[in-house]
Amino acid sequence: MSDAPERSVTTGTAEPPRTGAVVPVLALSGIVVSLMQTLVIPIVGQLPRYLNASASDTAWAITATLLAAAVATPMTGRLGDMYGKRRMLLVSMAMLVVGSVVAGFSDTLTPMIVGRALQGLSSGVIPLGISILRDELPAERLGSATAMISASLGVGGALGLPIAALIADNFDWHALFWTSAALGVVALVLVLALVPESKVRTGGRFDLVGAAGMAAGLICLLLAISKGGDWGWSSGTTLGLFAASVVVLVAWGFFELRTERPLVDLRTTARPQVLVTNLASVAIGFAMFSMSLVIPQVLQLPEQTGYGLGQSLLSAGLVMAPSGLVMMALAPVSALVSRARGPKVTLMIGALIVAAGYGLNVALMSEVWHFVLASCVIGAGIGFCYGAMPTLIMGAVPASETGAANSLNTLMRSIGTSVASAVAGVVLAQMTTRFGPYALPSEDAFRTVLALGAGAALLGFVVAAFIPKQRGAAEAEALVAEGGAPETPQPAKA
Repeated sequence: MSDAPERSVTTGTAEPPRTGAVVPVLALSGIVVSLMQTLVIPIVGQLPRYLNASASDTAWAITATLLAAAVATPMTGRLGDMYGKRRMLLVSMAMLVVGSVVAGFSDTLTPMIVGRALQGLSSGVIPLGISILRDELPAERLGSATAMISASLGVGGALGLPIAALIADNFDWHALFWTSAALGVVALVLVLALVPESKVRTGGRFDLVGAAGMAAGLICLLLAISKGGDWGWSSGTTLGLFAASVVVLVAWGFFELRTERPLVDLRTTARPQVLVTNLASVAIGFAMFSMSLVIPQVLQLPEQTGYGLGQSLLSAGLVMAPSGLVMMALAPVSALVSRARGPKVTLMIGALIVAAGYGLNVALMSEVWHFVLASCVIGAGIGFCYGAMPTLIMGAVPASETGAANSLNTLMRSIGTSVASAVAGVVLAQMTTRFGPYALPSEDAFRTVLALGAGAALLGFVVAAFIPKQRGAAEAEALVAEGGAPETPQPAKA
C-alpha cells in the first residue's frame, strides 16, 4: 500500500465548516449499523430450514459477523487516521450495503456467511463517527455529541429486535436484509452530503504485518470464546485456539513496539488513562450484554414453567426498546456530569447504575413491567458509561491517534460482550430444569447471569476508580479540543 501524505491539524482564521447536521447524521449511521447486529435474531431458529443446512453450520452467520467486526474495527480506525475518517466511514457503510444485498439474495449457507461477514466490516462506524466529532466540533459541543453517538449503539440494538421481529412475522425473511440495505444507502448518502472530511491525518504506510498478526490473534481468541461451548471448553481445538491467540498476540505486541508506524501504538495504549479505561470497558461490555441474554428468554418461556412470561418475540423486543431510548435521552445528562465532575466520575456513576439495575432485576422477575423497569435502569447506566469512555480516551491520546484509539476501545467492549455470551451459555446449559421432554435453563440460572452482570458492573466501577485523577473539566475539554495528549515520539528510521 502506498504511503499516505502527512497531514496535521489545520488552524488559523478560516471559517469553520457548518456542522449542524454532522451529529444527527453520524448518530443515524451508528443506529443503522447497530440494527444490523440484531437483524437475524428473529430467524436464528429457522435459518437451518431457510438455508438447508445444520444448526451448527448456520451459527456461522452470527460468528462471521463477530469475527469480521473484531478484525475490522481497529483497522478502519487506523486507516481513518491515515487516509481520512469520513472516507473510511463511507467505505464501512458501503460494506454494510453490499453485505446486506448479498445476504438478501442468499438461499444457501455460503452467501449468507459472506454477506454477514461483509456487514460485520461496518462495525467501525461508531468509533469513526466519534473521532470525526473531535475533529469538527468546538469543545463546548463535543461532550454531548460524543455521548449521543455512543448512545446510538444502544438505541439501534434495543430497537432492532422489535423491528426485525415485526418484519420477520409479516414479510419474507429476505426483507430483513433489504431493509438493512435501504437504511445503509440512506445513511451513506447523508454522510457523503453532510459530513466534512477531517484535515487531521497521520500519513505513513499501513502496517500490513501488524494487521495480519492482530487479525490472526483476535480470530483465534474470539473463535475459542464463541465456539468453546459447542466444541467443549477442554477440547483440543478450544485449548489450541486459546494457546495460539496468546502466542500470536504476544509476538504481535513485540512486533508493534518495534515498528515505526504500528497499527496500534502500544505506548499510547499503555498510558494509564487509556489502559485502565480499556480494562473497565471489557467489564462494562460484559455487563451490557448480560441483559440481552436473559430478558428476552425469560419473557418468551412458557408460563407453565413457573417463571416464564409467555410473550412473543415481538413483545420481548418491545420490552427492550425503551432502554435504548433512555440511553439517548440521558446522553446530555451524561455530558453535563462529565463537564462538571469529569468523565471518570461519569463512568463510575454509570457502572453503579448498571449494577443497581441488575440487582433490581434479580429481585423482580415475575411481571413484564419488572423487566421494562430493570432494562431502563441498566440502559441509563450504560448510556453514562458509553458517553464517558470515548471522552476519557480522547483526553489521553493525540488527535492523530483518535480513530485507532476509539476503535480499540470499541474492540475491548466487544470482547466483554463475547465473554458474557460464553459465560452465560455455560451457566444456562449447566443449571437446567425439566419441562416435559425438554431441559430449560432454570430460574436460578437466569438470576445467576443477572448477578454476574451486576458483578461485572461493580468490577468496572472498581477498575474505573484507578483511572488517573482528571484535570479540571474545562481544562480537560480544552485538551481534547486542542489535540489531546502530546504525540508519542516515534523511533527514528535507521
